[in-house]
Amino acid sequence: MINSKILVYDGSFNGFLTAVFTAFDEKVSVSDIQREDEYQSGLFSESETVITDNVKAKRVWYGIDKKSHTAIKQIYFAFLSESKGIEMLLYRYIRKLFSKLDTSPSDYSDGIVLKISQLAKSVGREKHRMEAFVRFQLTKDGIYFANIEPDFNVLPLISKHFRSRYADQYWLIYDVKRKYGLYYDLKKVEVVTMDLKELLTNRIHKSDSLTPAEYDFQDLWNNYFKSTNIKSRINLKLHQQHVPKRYWKYLSEKREVV
Repeated sequence: MINSKILVYDGSFNGFLTAVFTAFDEKVSVSDIQREDEYQSGLFSESETVITDNVKAKRVWYGIDKKSHTAIKQIYFAFLSESKGIEMLLYRYIRKLFSKLDTSPSDYSDGIVLKISQLAKSVGREKHRMEAFVRFQLTKDGIYFANIEPDFNVLPLISKHFRSRYADQYWLIYDVKRKYGLYYDLKKVEVVTMDLKELLTNRIHKSDSLTPAEYDFQDLWNNYFKSTNIKSRINLKLHQQHVPKRYWKYLSEKREVV
């Protein structure tokens, strides 16, 4: 008899892939896959805590990649959406890929495939926005620091962009919502966790942590921004579609804080 189980993992992507490996390897009927910090026991299901195993995770990763390179990218992006129930949605998607039905990741007539594609696209848009809207501020420690507050967990997706673009600077990008960041020390990017007491927003709320010259540069940038705008051509509705208000408090060219 195949038991029904809730697989509990640590919340990491490798942890999720390990849970998928466990499900296939043990041939269990999976009733749910849950993060350990959100675990809720089921009435008719037993639970199993899955210990992250990078070797097992890689086997699943390479197995999916052999099936479809497009699928592996969509799975990773959709996972970072942190959407409620995303684990079981992805598990069903992966099972379809490995089934004899030969499901295509571009078959949008399939509801699961369509949902995964939509989530992946949303995460992709947020990634590009973060790459465009990050505003570094120079701290007295000589580190260029930036706060972000994305809808999705896109920090892992933007690391390569900023490492390439700012290779000669110490920088730290901190996700306010998830309380962790990426720190670059001129050699490598490391994940750091912290709970900041003070958030460095735009120049409206000045901080003693920043150098005095930083605000001079922000004033120069703000004046340039204003001088290049033509008031008669401003389309505020269109502007907010491209630069949503939720990002404004971290943009040095914006005076309004929301």
